[in-house]
Amino acid sequence: VCHRDLPHVRCSSLWDSTGAVCSGVVQVVHALGRIAGVKRYGLLMLIASQMEPTYARRVYPCFDEPAMKATFNIRIIHDPSYVALSNMPAIDVSEVKDENGSLWTVTTFNTSLKMSTYLTAFVICDFDYVSRTERGNEIRIWARKEAIKNGYVDYALNITGPIFSFLEDILNVSYPLPKTDLVALPDFGAGGMENWGLMIFQEAALMNLPSDEFTSKKAIIALIVSHELGHQWFGNLVTMNWWNDLWLNEGLASYFEYLGATFVEPKLSLDKIFYAHVVQPVLREDSEIARSLSESEDKIKGSFSLMSLFDNITYSKSYLKEFSFSNANQDDLWTHIQMVVDAQDEVQLPAPVKQIMDSWTCQNGFPVLTLNLTTGTVRQEQFFNKNNRKSTDSYNNTWIIPISWMRNGSSQPLTWLDTSSKMFPEMQVSESEYDWILLNVNLSGYYRVNYDQLNLKRLAHLLENDPKAIPAVSRFQLIDDVFALTEFGYVPIETALELTKYLAREDELFIWNMVLLNLIPDNFESTLKNHEVYPLLKKYLLKRMLPIYHYYAGFIRQNVDALEDDFFAQMYLEKLMATACWLGLQDCLDLSSELFAKWRDNPEYKIPFLVRRTVCCYGVAVGTDKEWNFAWEMYNHTDSIEEDEDILLYALSCTKEPWLLHRFASTEVCVLSTTGKVLKSFVREQV
Repeated sequence: VCHRDLPHVRCSSLWDSTGAVCSGVVQVVHALGRIAGVKRYGLLMLIASQMEPTYARRVYPCFDEPAMKATFNIRIIHDPSYVALSNMPAIDVSEVKDENGSLWTVTTFNTSLKMSTYLTAFVICDFDYVSRTERGNEIRIWARKEAIKNGYVDYALNITGPIFSFLEDILNVSYPLPKTDLVALPDFGAGGMENWGLMIFQEAALMNLPSDEFTSKKAIIALIVSHELGHQWFGNLVTMNWWNDLWLNEGLASYFEYLGATFVEPKLSLDKIFYAHVVQPVLREDSEIARSLSESEDKIKGSFSLMSLFDNITYSKSYLKEFSFSNANQDDLWTHIQMVVDAQDEVQLPAPVKQIMDSWTCQNGFPVLTLNLTTGTVRQEQFFNKNNRKSTDSYNNTWIIPISWMRNGSSQPLTWLDTSSKMFPEMQVSESEYDWILLNVNLSGYYRVNYDQLNLKRLAHLLENDPKAIPAVSRFQLIDDVFALTEFGYVPIETALELTKYLAREDELFIWNMVLLNLIPDNFESTLKNHEVYPLLKKYLLKRMLPIYHYYAGFIRQNVDALEDDFFAQMYLEKLMATACWLGLQDCLDLSSELFAKWRDNPEYKIPFLVRRTVCCYGVAVGTDKEWNFAWEMYNHTDSIEEDEDILLYALSCTKEPWLLHRFASTEVCVLSTTGKVLKSFVREQV
């Protein structure tokens, strides 16, 4: 089989004597491809495969379906100066001459375990590696020689073994392969790929550089590595029967990714990160996409439709042993959960597991619950955008919904809503303003909540007087729900703002970030255009931002090292400070000037990365041509890294002086950003 997309590559495949599915020999001759690395890497020569979902058929003849598992014998013929990797350990390395007398290396690999075609993999490279052994599993991380020498993958190596052991223990199923290779590529279309025994990653997903200090990089590496390791069980050992149940792979791996990451990074706040980074974004996406979690096979035609399944919805929603080296569908999982439920008396369900779960996986969208405190009635409907509803639209889905709730700060027994509307006498409240109810505690259910005005008023009063009476994740959920309800036409904006009056007492950055994303769009221009809104927003927000701003500004001035392990500071402090400066907070502008001046006086000084973009922008904005010229000089500095170049390019556009913008525009600057997209030139229209 000739892979026409790869120059200088010839492939042939031999079928075994029985004609079984793909248990053949894959030969890759002269397996060298070219990837043009970014400027600091120079030219790299390598090949790395990516078979998921339907590309194995392009490399060798096969029935390229996840349920048609087979064993594979792979042999790769390659240049002697390169190393060949595949799913299994190499069992023989020999030499052979071609018809021109040139010498080639032949690497033969052990027979693979029974697995799906999309998990077959190979890499041919001249990388180096570091290794360690965990419970007999040899773990090697491969990367560019310079990266290995500088220790850039040491952190990834140090956490991979412990995560493996953690997953083995929690799942009670041993990892069945004798080795695991993780390869860091300078360029790779996905963040990571879970090929059995040969996982492939973008460099950024495995490398922790010295410049990554005070960033969330370690947490990101831990999450990505943990996700791909989770696939070694969910996806590789037990595989979905077909792509319509992809969530069995991705949903379960995503769940265990957070368990594994917090095992090796215990300072991470698992619940806050999970809800801020997974649940909340997916709730927003799922309300706009008309697709259920699991689709019937006849609804998915061709690989283009298959790719649409690899989205946020799929990646976020005892059976391992029975289906090891085999395939399963979602009903198999429900059957095994039902067996556990039937064997105990503690948990009582209102319906069979399959009936409950089908209401969530076989219907698109999700519900919003409306609570009436006077009657204790809870009503469900599909959450949809009432502002854009068409007369022909139908929203009649209902779910079997578990409701976790608390009353006046005390947790109440779990209850279920299994009809469109139901009365709960225990949810009727008295006339006391201190009698309140909170549903979906800690966002434990996949739905939004719409309270009546009576309860909203009581919750707003509670937040202003004792915000900690409501758990942090529930505060996050409460405010995010009400903004989403406002956006979709359920409640007026005044209702949402009522719940933000307490924010002067809010000390959680992940909650502040959500509030700012709702009140101030990323593109500030849209707010600036409404001149009546800006001064009101400035007065309203600054009054409430001051306590949390001064708290973190103190660290930035005096002890920024103390924030090294603060994940939310690494993720969200920049947004907070940028907003404070944009709103004209004088202390924020002064702080930016101070730090920029320290850098200008001593170019060896490093502005804290947590706020570097904001400091550079406002250091230029409130400065003169001297600050602008210094930023321009540093931008053109030969040693500047690409990320700093982007920050400085942005800072140069922050000047308030029209003549400097004219000067900048006259240079016709146009550069490629780190994502490869063109940053728009700063033309005269911007002045």
